[in-house]
Parts: sequence; C-alpha cells; structure tokens
Amino acid sequence: MRETIRWGVLGAANIADKFVVPAIQRSRNGRVTHIAARDGARAKAFAAKHDIPATCADYDALLQNDDVDAVYIPLPTASHFDWCRKALEAGKHVLCEKPIAMTAAQVRELIALRDATGLLCVEAFMVAHHPQWRHVRERIAEGVIGELEHVEGCFTYFNDDPGALKNNLELGGGGVRDIGVYPVVTTRIATGAEPVDVRAEVTIDPRYGTDKLAVCDVRFADFSLHFYCGTQRARRQSMVFHGTRGWIAVDAPFNPGVYDHARVRTRTDSAGEVESVTFDDADQYRSMVENFCSKLLGAQSEIVFPLESSLANQIVIDQILSFA
Repeated sequence: MRETIRWGVLGAANIADKFVVPAIQRSRNGRVTHIAARDGARAKAFAAKHDIPATCADYDALLQNDDVDAVYIPLPTASHFDWCRKALEAGKHVLCEKPIAMTAAQVRELIALRDATGLLCVEAFMVAHHPQWRHVRERIAEGVIGELEHVEGCFTYFNDDPGALKNNLELGGGGVRDIGVYPVVTTRIATGAEPVDVRAEVTIDPRYGTDKLAVCDVRFADFSLHFYCGTQRARRQSMVFHGTRGWIAVDAPFNPGVYDHARVRTRTDSAGEVESVTFDDADQYRSMVENFCSKLLGAQSEIVFPLESSLANQIVIDQILSFA
C-alpha cells in the first residue's frame, strides 16, 4: 500500500510558492512530483526551487499524467471551477484554492461531480485546520463567555496595482471573494451555526470594477456577525466573539505569523482577567495537506472542510455580492 500521495500543481502562483507547495513537501504523506505553468521557464524555475522532479508542457498534460494522484489548483478565482471539473473528469483528486467557484450553483455542480466520480474535491480553507479555531469553538461551547451575542471581524490589505490579479474583474478579483470569505467561514467553524440573513454595503472601485470595501451584517439565529473587508486599507485582521459574560479575541485569525502571533485571548467577567493562549507551532497548511492525503490513503480521518461547507460559505458570499 502506497504511503505517499503524488501531487501535481497547476500554476506557479504566489500562494503555491510561499505556502502550499512547501507544506506538501514537508508533509508526512504527500510529495509534489509535477508542476505545470503557462510559462515553461517559470515552471522549471519553480520546480528547481521546490525540488519537484518533473514539469509538464501544460495543464492538460499534467491532468493526463498517470504518475499524478491529486492536483492542487492555485489559479485565478474565475478559473477554479473549470479546472476542478477538468481534473475530476481526468480522474484526479482535487485541492483548490478558495473560493473554489464563483457561485453556489458551481459548487453544487462540483458536489455532484465529486459524488459521481468518487474522487475527492476540497476547498483549501487552511484556517479550518488551525488549532486556535478548535480552541475557540471549545471555549464557546463550554460557555466560558456566557451566551454568544455578537461577533465582529475585519480583514484588510492595500493593493491598488492595476496589474494585480486581485484587481481584475474578469479573473474573479475583488475583496469579498479574496478575503471576505474568512470572517464568514471562521464564524461558522467556531459556532457550528449557519446564517439566516445577510446585508451588506459594497463599494466598487470604478477603475477596475472590483469591490474594494464591503461592510457586512450577517444574522444567525442567536447572534449577529458584523465585519468589513477591504483591499485598499492598511493591513489588519481580527475576530472577536462577544458573550453575555465575556469575550474571545483572535489576534491573527487567518494568517498567523504574517499579521500577528497565533494568539487567542479570553476575558470572563467572573475572573476579571484575560487568559492568553498561543499556537505559534501550528502549521495550518501542512495540517490541511495531511488531512487530504490521509483520507486518500485509507485512514479513518474525515475531511475537515468538505464541499458541503464550501457551499454554505459560498451562499453567503453570493448574497453579499448581490448588494454590489
């Protein structure tokens, strides 16, 4: 029985270069064996940098390669659905960057295709694998902050480069799809609850046609979520869960190590003190890869973030963008 999943990567994107490919290479049960990029020279340089044995002429050639078990897709957002579909039809398991599709309807199509082929198709929400979110979920469930009443969050960075993919409407650019997904998904992970109503104010950049700021109010049955996301603001991210008897703050909820330490602070009125727990040794990208590979290799572990959860998240994103 094989102990390692052989990965092919479609594209030499920045997130593949900095985060996901290194995570696959240091995982205990995965190895990148093939890379394809639109620029052959870039593919070869990427392969040399990450110790990848082979390059492929193009994406289709990689999908037809019998020595590839699974593919990782870090292409522009508007390409995700088509290449997920092509990969599944070629018999490859798929891990795709978020958002995995442009609409909830497309996610439903991927669920149907996953079920028809019996292959694995997963959205690469690394935050679902970070232990700080397990900690937050457990603390809320224990009732240490009383009844949860309100969640507030933000995720911002500054990028007004006209050549950036994130500012290209045709490629699926815009802040909601890029970063607005995170406050939604982490609230859902932490509470196990799903929204019942969504309202938003979305500001469009007239130069690019992409959303540069979204201020969102998401109502759950027993609590509310208010967050903003922006692509032309100073870099910041935070999530705070307010209860009747205290609060839980996550200092770097999405990109620990880049924005801040992986630190969760809990304040309870009864104690009058703030408890601080850090998770600086956690490797959310590696954990994501190992969860995926373990499932393929026959382990008993279940996929932490299945497409059904992707669908629930995409429904909220579609609703937010309907206000644009």
